[in-house]
Amino acid sequence: MLVLVGGCADFKTVGKQELPAEQTALIAAYTDLYREVAEASPFIESLDGYADVWIKTPKRQNRVFCNILINRGGEARMIVSAGLLGWPVADIFFGTDSLYVHDMLNNRLFQGRNSEMNLEKILGVNSGYRLLMESLLGLVKITEPASAIQSVKKGSGMLLFTLANSAGSKEVIIDPANRTLSAILLKDRQGKTLTEIHFRNFEAVAIGGHSSLVPKEIEMALYNSGAFTAGEHQLVISYDERVFNQENRALKFLMPKKVKVVNLDDAAMLPWM
Repeated sequence: MLVLVGGCADFKTVGKQELPAEQTALIAAYTDLYREVAEASPFIESLDGYADVWIKTPKRQNRVFCNILINRGGEARMIVSAGLLGWPVADIFFGTDSLYVHDMLNNRLFQGRNSEMNLEKILGVNSGYRLLMESLLGLVKITEPASAIQSVKKGSGMLLFTLANSAGSKEVIIDPANRTLSAILLKDRQGKTLTEIHFRNFEAVAIGGHSSLVPKEIEMALYNSGAFTAGEHQLVISYDERVFNQENRALKFLMPKKVKVVNLDDAAMLPWM
């Protein structure tokens, strides 16, 4: 279904940014900044938006248009449209432990676990559900406490916090002027970058007396992590419009009628990827 999108002249990929390199001391102001950004604007609870989505794997590159709905910490849904007329071609429902993909063109329903492997089958990235949904929201909560900060670097108007965790390390790049998260790099114990996420084009959001800057563009790259195709996998999201904290935001999956049901856990890579 995704290959129905015509033209790749304006295809977007993950951009690079210069990382801070000058070692500096961890002062109290930096610690307070880290704690504030790590909380990731908890007053924002949900999103309903429309976005262009670019998916790039070693074997494919596709562009689609999506209605993205997210309940923070819970369910999410992506209604995928493709082609010049913007026809809906797939309805993807993410439960906290289950995953459904209604392939409308072929009248099939894929259902299975909400696992890293199944996320790769439908979106090309196996980042894990929590990190994927928080990235799509544009607000990734950093779970490591300030005591996990190993070092701080500055440069190019940014601060880079290196954090120790059980899997290796995490580099968190923060814009101190706007007090926003600019990028996250997840590394293994050998220091090799496994996942890289960038946040760009921030807009001001005000809800219930609270305000925050939230990115409209999110770029995710995973390196050599594909279960089906080794190499770099990319997901780029660019929102055209969105609304936060809409009322009556319960997301439910309605089982389509008269469809062929396929076990997503047992299925190979889906045709569009």
